[in-house]
Amino acid sequence: MQRLILFRHGKTETRAASGEDFDRALTARGERDVRLVAEAMAADEFTPDRALVSAAVRARQTWDMAASALVGAVVENRPDLYDASAPTLLTAGRTPLGRTVVIVAHNPGLHVLAVALAGRAEDHAVEARLRQGFPTGAAAVFDFGAPGDEGGLRVLGFYTPADFGGGPD
Repeated sequence: MQRLILFRHGKTETRAASGEDFDRALTARGERDVRLVAEAMAADEFTPDRALVSAAVRARQTWDMAASALVGAVVENRPDLYDASAPTLLTAGRTPLGRTVVIVAHNPGLHVLAVALAGRAEDHAVEARLRQGFPTGAAAVFDFGAPGDEGGLRVLGFYTPADFGGGPD
């Protein structure tokens, strides 16, 4: 993996009919917000080769909404990404099966990882913005550089639904 996209699921219903957190579905606003962010990333040519998606209903629905803009990714539903820690998410993202990998998952793991990566990249503006939150439907794009590239880790973008007329979180 050279490029990593961290994509938080969209806004969800408060409670699933089953009562299980795992089963919570996206709301209409969540679907709209995810499409807005996915379209913005596609316009900036941040399309993944591989999508690692939490097995939770809201994460799978998020990918389904995003996939129409972020076409061509090989998709893998991953139970281990549900409520995963930052180290687990980063380890999953280091898959050798794609140049650009998107992880569709949950906070707090995504938020913790995004802040840590922005700090390592020494992008203080994005790090400060990320410290304020990683809202539903948001995505952050990081570039690790090509093997042998001395440029190191860079933040290529932080997209929130509010940036594109979507809902605030």
